Amino acid sequence: MLNNIGPAGLIIIAVVVLVLFGRGKISSLMGEVGKGITAFKKGVKDTTEEIEDQTRENGEIARDVTPKEEKDRV
Repeated sequence: MLNNIGPAGLIIIAVVVLVLFGRGKISSLMGEVGKGITAFKKGVKDTTEEIEDQTRENGEIARDVTPKEEKDRV
């Protein structure tokens, strides 16, 4: 269904959205989307760093815990 839109269809959709919501509303919405993406990336980075720090503190090392029988079968 969406395979047949093309560039002209996208321009028409963009114009309709701009008329319905106005430039200011769309601009503020995109700003909020950008802030959300930035917060998500920061949260992922912080969580990754926290896990790495805990691993270093505890001296844990990632190990292969697959049972020996399964290793032989694979």
